[in-house]
Amino acid sequence: MGRVLVTGASGFLGAHIMTRLAAAGTPALGVGRDAKRCAGLGADGHEVLRLDLSIPFDSAAEHALGAVDTIIHCAALSAPFGRLADFEAANVTATRNLVDFARRQSVRRFVHISSPTVSFAYRDQLGIREDTDLPPPVNHYARTKRQGEEIVLAAPETGPVVLRPRGIYGTGDRTLLPRLLQVARERPLPLFRDGKARIDLTYIDDVVDAVLAALAAGSAAHGQIFNISGGEVVPVLDIAEAACARAGVQPRWRKMPLWPAMLAAGLAETAAELLPSRPEPPVTRYGLGLFAYAQSLNIGKAGRILGWAPKVSFGEGLDRTFGKATENRGAA
Repeated sequence: MGRVLVTGASGFLGAHIMTRLAAAGTPALGVGRDAKRCAGLGADGHEVLRLDLSIPFDSAAEHALGAVDTIIHCAALSAPFGRLADFEAANVTATRNLVDFARRQSVRRFVHISSPTVSFAYRDQLGIREDTDLPPPVNHYARTKRQGEEIVLAAPETGPVVLRPRGIYGTGDRTLLPRLLQVARERPLPLFRDGKARIDLTYIDDVVDAVLAALAAGSAAHGQIFNISGGEVVPVLDIAEAACARAGVQPRWRKMPLWPAMLAAGLAETAAELLPSRPEPPVTRYGLGLFAYAQSLNIGKAGRILGWAPKVSFGEGLDRTFGKATENRGAA
């Protein structure tokens, strides 16, 4: 494998990929925008470049990037709410610029990190396959990630592979579990539909394994989309209780009717849209949907074509995340 370009290197997944590539002795260049985190990667010995991918690459940028053989595109704006222009810049324009660069570089493999949010709908959906018809986008993030997939897959000469990893968590996560714990500290968690909501999350190491499997896969993976998850569908109530227990937080639950809550969240989103800064409201319809519906991914295709399967159970993943793995092994 030649030199690898990793975008979003200052983010959760990108940083873990950089670490794994370095451990394997694979030359890699990380691109990120967060100055502090890029500096931290540099201090750890990684080659890192700060670059705004939403701006077309000029000759100076191309010279700084140098020759690359493969690209792992992790960079994205991931949020349940915000300005459409911001999502388009980060998830559509940046992806188009990177694909154009990949064409000029004659890249042999372009691994694009997308999201199962593109297939999210306000209903129970278990065992979703990659070829399932996509519903109307639930938010700007889903809409622009879907557009990003289309841009990548429209460049078959770059050997595109699209991964849709669900709910990535683990050491260094700044989004999924931290958000959940923050809400649990501040207010009761909503209990909709008698706790029927279930979901499959993915431990960070399993996602990195899937990315590396996509890099190494043969031509059968070209132009393909793969669902990635831990393969274990866990009640949302159990996820929250287990995470809170490890973090020393006492969760409170409040039974609520779903559709009045959805209506209130919709009104809050509309009000936020009218403000110049577009602040994220305390509750969004998408956030409520995660607490309301059962959803899971069919990951069989990744096993058949990429030879990948998850290795870390949810319980073990939580132990690793909260630093309890050694303690638990000693007790066993």
